[in-house]
Amino acid sequence: MRAVILAAGEGQRLRPFTASKPKVMIKVGNKPILQYVVEALRKAGIPDIVMVVGYRKDRVMSYFGNGKKFGVEIEYVFQQQQLGTAHALRQAEELVEGDFLVVPGDNIIDDNTIKSALKLENSVVYKVVENVTKYGVLRVGEGGEIIEIVEKPAEEVSYLANTGVYHLNTSVFEFIGNENDLTAVINSMIRGSVRFTAVESDGVWLDVVHPWDIPRVNEIALRFKGKIVSGKVEGGVSILGDVVIGDGCVIRSGTYIRGPVIIGENCEIGPNAVVGPSVSIGNNTRIEPFSVVENSVIGDNVRIGSGSRIEGSVIDSGTRVMPGFTAVKDTASVEENGRVLRIETGAFVGEGCRIGAKVTAMPGAVIGNGVEVWPLRVVSGRIPDDSRVL
Repeated sequence: MRAVILAAGEGQRLRPFTASKPKVMIKVGNKPILQYVVEALRKAGIPDIVMVVGYRKDRVMSYFGNGKKFGVEIEYVFQQQQLGTAHALRQAEELVEGDFLVVPGDNIIDDNTIKSALKLENSVVYKVVENVTKYGVLRVGEGGEIIEIVEKPAEEVSYLANTGVYHLNTSVFEFIGNENDLTAVINSMIRGSVRFTAVESDGVWLDVVHPWDIPRVNEIALRFKGKIVSGKVEGGVSILGDVVIGDGCVIRSGTYIRGPVIIGENCEIGPNAVVGPSVSIGNNTRIEPFSVVENSVIGDNVRIGSGSRIEGSVIDSGTRVMPGFTAVKDTASVEENGRVLRIETGAFVGEGCRIGAKVTAMPGAVIGNGVEVWPLRVVSGRIPDDSRVL
């Protein structure tokens, strides 16, 4: 059996983090979201993969190559315009036969979710969630038969969120026609008396829709066990819990690291810094003395100046933060699907930014790529790419 991974989309609601990379390449737990999908398929015994790529496809193809280093075989097809999931699947029509799986590349899943999909042909895997308004929802009848898939319902239909994991056969291509959305195709098949069954996921399914989802999903992705400490650890360092520290790192004296934490290669932390819990730090990153980083995602080649405090936030690759930066988690108003919600969140900083000394980023602030913020400023709301905050 083959699996088709749909990995062509951009993820506009995750801007600025998808300006230079597709949503599937956003990292949580120091791995791209798409890598979790590839690994789940391999563990479930499906190493034969067709990957549909489009937006910033070079970032995907250069990372995964032919799949050999991940224990799979990957064949690529291209969606030139991101017109929808059915249109994406149609690009793979010539490379599948019989029954096959369709898997979204932009959700974190595990092998148990894949195994759930293998139970029945013409099935849709669902997960029970509390807030279903941003998902497709299954209306299900007796025996688990799907009556309809309702996209982003305004009122309560059910709590069965469509994971986007499908077990199909090639007859689906007869129904696609000019339809671009795969759920609409399946609804059309159901109306045409094709029986589809809802199957509950036995494993992990996590979706990243908005920037403030990234720290939450990162926290769950860090639920690993064990301790791997490489590089140099000076005296007086405390390392507690599940922690991975990569090759070439230097952890300076007086630093306190509380897992779960993953630190990439060639990083320098401290002295007297506090990292964790639930922190991912990329490669070649520097956390300077007396800084505190909690429940956050820090990218590659980032420099966090001394005396900074970062909580519930994301700092993307290549950004330099001068001393005294503050981005802490607190209640903020954010817009989601046309509604204003009150959530606990930090701040979000894009690639290649320059943040001056003693800047405060308010909860919910989204700072675009290449932004320069002068010292002593308070930043809130959305700051467009390449802006200067004077």
